[in-house]
Amino acid sequence: MRAILMRLPLLVLVCGLAALMMWLPAAHASITGHAAIARNFFYAGLLILVFCFLIGLAMQGNRPDGRAPTMLLNMLAVFAGLPLILALPFAESLPDTGWFNAWWEMVSALTTTGASLYSADLLPQPLHLWRALVGWMGGFFVLVAAVAILAPLRVGGFELMTNPQDTRRLADTGQVLRRAERAGPLIESAPNDPLLRVLRAAEAVLPPYAGLTLALWVGLLLAGDPSFLALCRALGTLSTSGISPVLGPAGEVSGFAGEALVFLFLLPALSRRFWPGGGTLRASERLRDDPELRLAAGLVALVTAVLFLRHFIGAIEAGPDGQEPLAGIGAGLRALWGVAFNALSYLTTTGWNSNDWQGARAWSGLTAPGLILAGLAMMGGGVATTAGGVKLLRVYALARHGEREMQRIIHPSAVAGGGRIARHLRREGAYLAFIFFMLFAISIAVVVALVSIQAVEFETATILSIAALTNTGPLAGAIPLTPVFEGSAGIASAPWEGWSGLPDMTKAILAAAMIIGRIETLAILALFSPEFWRR
Repeated sequence: MRAILMRLPLLVLVCGLAALMMWLPAAHASITGHAAIARNFFYAGLLILVFCFLIGLAMQGNRPDGRAPTMLLNMLAVFAGLPLILALPFAESLPDTGWFNAWWEMVSALTTTGASLYSADLLPQPLHLWRALVGWMGGFFVLVAAVAILAPLRVGGFELMTNPQDTRRLADTGQVLRRAERAGPLIESAPNDPLLRVLRAAEAVLPPYAGLTLALWVGLLLAGDPSFLALCRALGTLSTSGISPVLGPAGEVSGFAGEALVFLFLLPALSRRFWPGGGTLRASERLRDDPELRLAAGLVALVTAVLFLRHFIGAIEAGPDGQEPLAGIGAGLRALWGVAFNALSYLTTTGWNSNDWQGARAWSGLTAPGLILAGLAMMGGGVATTAGGVKLLRVYALARHGEREMQRIIHPSAVAGGGRIARHLRREGAYLAFIFFMLFAISIAVVVALVSIQAVEFETATILSIAALTNTGPLAGAIPLTPVFEGSAGIASAPWEGWSGLPDMTKAILAAAMIIGRIETLAILALFSPEFWRR
């Protein structure tokens, strides 16, 4: 079976998997009484499977090109071209939305951005399930492609842990293989066959990824969430897509217990060491010394302390509803939890909002500073995880380099310790991280300029561009924006949420920004390097 699959292009394999997944919302639609939607998904999946089978038969005599540039192009084709197929049953189920808007929605879901053109209360449940499943599949593909495609090319964050003087590929070194063996399944054991690496990575990642999703689903059910809501929250949490089938916070039913479970299951988005194939990114042997986890804990604690102190001072000065200033201890504790939950949610680029996030505003009478959430989303989660953004390891490398430079100002002859990995991150790692930061800043400037060409206010264009490039779609709903009403996605559209009312050209630019943010600018630029194509 594996020999047959290895003769198919990566895009065909992913299309076949997507076709099989279409039958899940078809079954759900049939059970819930949406017969027309059930037919759309069933026939679309059957049609795509037939085409994949025919293409497979035609290509059995040819072995697909497994060179590194081709695999990277396949990865780009998955995020840009696969949504055209995923949009087929969605567009048929919403005839007034059009193919373009359905494609945009699927790009947003597959890149785990989670932005939506539609109001949650106007979409049928099977379409919500399809959006959540596409987001979950996109998160799974990112975890697989990171170690099977990006790691051998030394992009996607893996360049930080690779010696630039070593011209051999990452997957060819015996040291990497031994470290990968200690970390989990030996995914890099076929360095000359990228398709085999992809299949082995998928076999290694699927059990924990699906198992954690199932565990969170059961936990949310026990916490009191309805079955469908719990499933969508579980899919959106593990994939960090933040896709929700309800308006407002998704944890209104389960309350603190449900949010605590989601908080716990967001932690795997902070470091690759929680997933198979992350051995090459381990900067420490012990979990408590992991730089990404320590930096994430520090950022969440700092943001929580600053925002809570701000609301606390506001409550002291004003006193909500004429009460005594220090009477609302319970409201203060809820505000503290709401700030901590949102900080981790946006740091992992998920975008879930706590029930108590707005409660902090009611407690102090102050508005919630959404720009801090945008800053957390720009930092992002762990390298080679489902999170977007710049990534914590790059921020850590720059921070350690800055710390070292400050020490050299005071003690020019001081010798820094920390071991080989720490020295590498402070020097070559910081250099590469700075290059990526500059590319990311240029990407934001270019996207903002292109979006601002249309009749979109500069503040709105900036937030939408950051949300697209960091794959944090709910960010547009956390910060008040001036809506645009130059477009529509049909009766179910929600132009007041920042996305649906945009012109088609602006939507296309933001969709491209989502794809660039998911694959990363450095990997895109590698496609234009002559040396990259000669290797």
